[in-house]
Amino acid sequence: MTDAPRSSPPPSAPPQPKHADGTPRPLRVLAAMSGGVDSAVAAARAVEAGHDVTGVHLALSANPQSFRTGARGCCTIEDSRDARRAADVIGIPFYVWDLAERFREDVVEDFIAEYEAGRTPNPCLRCNEKIKFAALLDKALALGFDAVCTGHYATVVVREDGSRELHRAGDAAKDQSYVLGVLDERQLAHALFPLGDTLTTKEEIRAEAERRDLAVAKKPDSHDICFIADGDTQGFLADRLGRAEGDIVDEDGQKLGTHEGAHGFTIGQRKGLRIGHPAADGKPRYVLDISPVDNTVTVGPAASLDVTALTAIRPRWCGTPPTGPGTYTAQLRAHGGETEVRAEPAADGTIEVRFAEPVRGVAPGQAVVLYDGTRVVGSATISATHRERATTQPA
Repeated sequence: MTDAPRSSPPPSAPPQPKHADGTPRPLRVLAAMSGGVDSAVAAARAVEAGHDVTGVHLALSANPQSFRTGARGCCTIEDSRDARRAADVIGIPFYVWDLAERFREDVVEDFIAEYEAGRTPNPCLRCNEKIKFAALLDKALALGFDAVCTGHYATVVVREDGSRELHRAGDAAKDQSYVLGVLDERQLAHALFPLGDTLTTKEEIRAEAERRDLAVAKKPDSHDICFIADGDTQGFLADRLGRAEGDIVDEDGQKLGTHEGAHGFTIGQRKGLRIGHPAADGKPRYVLDISPVDNTVTVGPAASLDVTALTAIRPRWCGTPPTGPGTYTAQLRAHGGETEVRAEPAADGTIEVRFAEPVRGVAPGQAVVLYDGTRVVGSATISATHRERATTQPA
């Protein structure tokens, strides 16, 4: 299944709203402003397009100082101030909304629970699903806004029948459609991504911000996980889940060493294993399996990481769900490449995905996002991976 090559997509705004007398009125747009350059330029472009724009910064931490400081995150006091200054320059109203409790429950606690169960979650994807396009959008619509605008690099394409599809951004290097693969058609109908419709590079966005006198023009991009202050994921998890010694074993069950908590490992990990002696063939070993029940980590050669198929749960479709098997490409990580797959929805609500060629670095808890050309078909959470030799499925 493939899409025709995409040139200039149709306008991606929601339908033109009207006053009570039937005359058109501007879209009322709520611009989510993180304090970074992308969301600031997106808000400015929305104003330039003639929309009635209001800026909002999401306060996602009850104690912002416990999250990242400086310019590396999206949950700091500095970020809220940067967002406010940008709104002032653009000339739009600005508010701060407290979603800290919702963020803690839906993103942070989910992240911890997933690692505790031996899975590897993507908190940015969960934040888009639960916070920016559930809590935020629902509140925006209740207040009379027509759409939510963000600085994501992706494109909403409007078909002739009025339906909407999510497509990759014009600049493939900045494409963020993977973390938006959780959006359904209703949410897409109220989403604006002003940076995704054109072949605009990040360097051009920064130059545009400078022309607009936005102080965030040279602010570094955020990296890693915003709610882990020092970037130490293992330490963050250990503080919350504790340390418990367990065994590191090979594929035959032979003990090779010990660890302080299975939650500190991810499938495909090579560094930090602290195994006392090398493999017989002298080659590196990788984490193949994580068992939270007996606190055991299994390691082995790189070839044993080859995954031929997977099972995924909780599918989210960006439009009409497929009714049968199809050939797609799949993306397994936010910055990963695509691989050809055959995917089929099952009667129990799961999706069976088989790879045309074996892939590595696939773990339960990750999201698999299916594409038909540039179009995002939908996403699902990986529950099990299947290999020639073994199956990885947390208990």
